Amino acid sequence: MTRANLTIDPDRLWGTLMETAEIGGTPKGGICRLALTEEDRRVRDWFAKAARDAGLELGIDQMGTMYAIRPGRDPSKKPIAMGSHLDTQPTGGKFDGILGVLAGLEVMRTLNDAGIETEAPITLVNWTNEEGARFAPGMVASGVYAGEVDQAWAMERQDRDGIRFGDALEAIGYRGAEPVGQRRFGAMVELHIEQGPILEQEGKSIGVVTAAKGSIWADGRVLGRESHAGSTPMDMRRDALMAFAEFALAAERIARENGPDGVATIGVVEALPASRNTIPGEVRFTLDYRHPEAEALGRMTQAIDQALASIGAARRVEFAIDRFWNKAPVAFDETVCAAVQNSAAELGYSCRTMTSGPGHDAVLTASVVPTAMIFVPCKDGLSHNEAESATKEDCAAGANVLLRTVLQLAG
Repeated sequence: MTRANLTIDPDRLWGTLMETAEIGGTPKGGICRLALTEEDRRVRDWFAKAARDAGLELGIDQMGTMYAIRPGRDPSKKPIAMGSHLDTQPTGGKFDGILGVLAGLEVMRTLNDAGIETEAPITLVNWTNEEGARFAPGMVASGVYAGEVDQAWAMERQDRDGIRFGDALEAIGYRGAEPVGQRRFGAMVELHIEQGPILEQEGKSIGVVTAAKGSIWADGRVLGRESHAGSTPMDMRRDALMAFAEFALAAERIARENGPDGVATIGVVEALPASRNTIPGEVRFTLDYRHPEAEALGRMTQAIDQALASIGAARRVEFAIDRFWNKAPVAFDETVCAAVQNSAAELGYSCRTMTSGPGHDAVLTASVVPTAMIFVPCKDGLSHNEAESATKEDCAAGANVLLRTVLQLAG
């Protein structure tokens, strides 16, 4: 079989997507497979077996990232990498991250079926804890790989129950001995659903992702004073929750003022002491804000700090903000982007260039490896939701572009 008519098996790819969706499957048809849980261990075991059955060598590094390697004719050449992640949000879907790993597995199987040997080796990667839903921040393993996150700091991250990342990794049996970053790649390509509505609205099959928004993650606290709900006059209150509510609206306003690309999200809020008739004395919250331009991201930071100061003074509360994750906007490698675009054109798929709003492991690897991404449509642009959906045809189109791109890069 020649490269010109080489395509993946769409039914086989779809079958693996539906099979793995049962691991951590939810009653509403989604997946709850948080990083380093029993469900994560089970899907890792599935992936390890599938990789070995495909004749791939398996490696695991100290952050638990899994590498499935297919040799090339010239072992001195740096491998071409592809992949994504298998962990999900608490109410995640069947395609976010998972598509990139299973499409990579399908690429390996297709090359095996056709008896094709590439010049450079090919490596399929399952990055640990991309989502950050259990251990914040997300993309922590790819961050350590890229040298942007300290490994010791990452190992000490705790979930809401106080369980350390390193202990959870040890508990599921996927703490490898291989030093993180020991493997270096010639290029990295990540296939992903768009997680937005543009491709579907424009009737395009493929997104050639040339850039990604910068993002800042923070943990915040508001300290007021607990007092009785019935006897404390309104003008004598130091209500932490009302101060937080005012800040939440300010964060929304700041994002809109930096729109349409600026976004801000408060995903977790906890008011204490959580008593019906006690004025909250403390609020803990998360903050995630993003923009594709570094200057605009800086303006958003300044405006947020000004809002915290003015609201705190007016309401006689104290705000504290810990920006523990700051990732600048990223431009992907032009050569790898061109390989994606050429592959889509060869296959006759309609495509467009675009910027990624969400963060991905590719955003981290881009600082040390020539990297690009491939997007495919998802229904209504919906993601991080159990109703997340993509068609078999679109998944196959993305996998075929991935296959052609990897062949271009690996020789």
